[in-house]
Amino acid sequence: MPTPAGVWRADALDAGAAPAFTTGHAALDAALPGGGWPLGALVELLPATDDGGVPVWPLLLPALAAHRVGQGAGTVVLVGAPASPRPAADWQPGLPALAAAGLSPARLLWLPGASPVARLWAAEQALRCADVAAVLAWLPQARASDLRRLQLAAARRGDGLLFVLRPAQAARTASPAPLRLRLGVDVVASTLVVHVVKRRGPPLVAPLHLPAQSAAVRALLAAAEQARAAAAARVLPFAPRPDRPDAAREVDHAVDRVAVAA
Repeated sequence: MPTPAGVWRADALDAGAAPAFTTGHAALDAALPGGGWPLGALVELLPATDDGGVPVWPLLLPALAAHRVGQGAGTVVLVGAPASPRPAADWQPGLPALAAAGLSPARLLWLPGASPVARLWAAEQALRCADVAAVLAWLPQARASDLRRLQLAAARRGDGLLFVLRPAQAARTASPAPLRLRLGVDVVASTLVVHVVKRRGPPLVAPLHLPAQSAAVRALLAAAEQARAAAAARVLPFAPRPDRPDAAREVDHAVDRVAVAA
């Protein structure tokens, strides 16, 4: 007997899921209904730590860079991104890394949000803007009713990406989000560990391991390291020997100097 439209069996991925946009990670696309990030729906991300210890940019950058490219401004709005206590804040986007991944910094709009109410309001208003391609909102204190408001606002738009970041402990509470992911890091393997907490389909037995850095960012970091090494290298000539006053007039040879890396 065929499954009626709008109904899906819990032992299989929802074949009639909402339109989706590729995540840029083949393994993750294969695990998600529709084969990517759902459009016009709330995606809840639950990092293991809230101090920037779990990088979310490698997970999201491929889709943020490609979604709605060439279709208007395609603005990516960050609402309430927290400041990290460490000098290099993983939450804060590095502009060269964004550009290397294909996301122009000119497309980025940062809205600090002084209070939970202000952040919720800013995220909801951003979803109503036609030229906004994606919204990333840090809402650690959001309630289920708050998330439902955002889910409805995203559904009315229908073509945007919405990601809400909350603490990992929130995975134990109910949420209207059709997709919830808990994020961690495998330091040894240098991978981002993705647990699918909720999806329209059967539970995912094992977590996914995705690259913690994109190929473009790795190439950028390698080039920067080479540039630093080249700038730090200096050439030190040998001083003339005091017992050979004519040494200063001798022709320099390749072995008469040494490069020292600082």
